[in-house]
Amino acid sequence: MTRRLMRPLGTALGLALLLTGLTACGKKGPPSAPGPTSHMTYPRTYPMPD
Repeated sequence: MTRRLMRPLGTALGLALLLTGLTACGKKGPPSAPGPTSHMTYPRTYPMPD
């Protein structure tokens, strides 16, 4: 009887932990560098021109 109850409970708990972890690290929108665009240092050519 307890095994019949424990498997779905464990599965639900594992799924909840997985989904919580995935939603916690999500970010809306594409990545963008901090600061104004006039002070961007990357992308830069390599090697630096003399």
